[in-house]
Amino acid sequence: MAPPKKGKGRSGGEGPPILAILLFGFVALSGGALGYYYLSAERPLELDRTSLCPVDGPRAVTAVLVDATDDLPDASKRQVTAIVTDAAASLAPHEMLDIRVIDASGSRSVFTRCNPGDGAGLSEWTANPTLARRRWEEGFRKPTEQAIAASMASARAKTSPIMKGIQDTALERFTSSQSNMASRRLIIISDMLENDPDYSHYSGDLSFQRYRRSAAFRKYSTDLNDAEVTIRVVQRLSRKPADDLALIQFWRDWISDNKGRFQEATRLQGAG
Repeated sequence: MAPPKKGKGRSGGEGPPILAILLFGFVALSGGALGYYYLSAERPLELDRTSLCPVDGPRAVTAVLVDATDDLPDASKRQVTAIVTDAAASLAPHEMLDIRVIDASGSRSVFTRCNPGDGAGLSEWTANPTLARRRWEEGFRKPTEQAIAASMASARAKTSPIMKGIQDTALERFTSSQSNMASRRLIIISDMLENDPDYSHYSGDLSFQRYRRSAAFRKYSTDLNDAEVTIRVVQRLSRKPADDLALIQFWRDWISDNKGRFQEATRLQGAG
């Protein structure tokens, strides 16, 4: 009887090699980690190409209303430049700056743009901070400087419809019901002497009661939607001096009556 044949042992090529298993595991773990990082990384908001604001609306609004119905004194112009520049610099990414002028017809915007962010804090791996910085420089900072100069160009007029200018601003910027609107701010740069056919601070007393009896009370009623209002008062030499305390009290009452929050009123330097 022939001796039994020995069984063949397993060759090294049969079965999954240990090296392949380890390599597969490493690739799977690496891919999972990268996928998690990608999915958890904050996505850049989609921005409107013209305004640079998020397509679902700005996160906050700062409106600067410059009364151009009379010339600004030179010293006041320099101070206004600093005020508006500071307002622009204080904006967080995706907050809007609206620079407006008051003329005979009310107010109009000369610059409306959101701060797109200057790239600070962006990752070199998941974003492009260099591109973001260039977009901020060319699309926001430089146009802001140009708009500040344009807002102080005189549009001399016989009337000074400050209330109409504020109403225009509120209708365009403060009536949004967006839940993502964190805050609304209004900075008014004017002598604050309303001069309109329906009501004028140049005739009669400065009491809010007299205003309530005028046609302007209903005509210019608006909703500031809890906006914070700051006044920078332009000083005039060519007009009859007004009772500053009574004038500011009038505007405190007017702002409160129109659902705004008065913050402060301070005089600008210079007079003209």
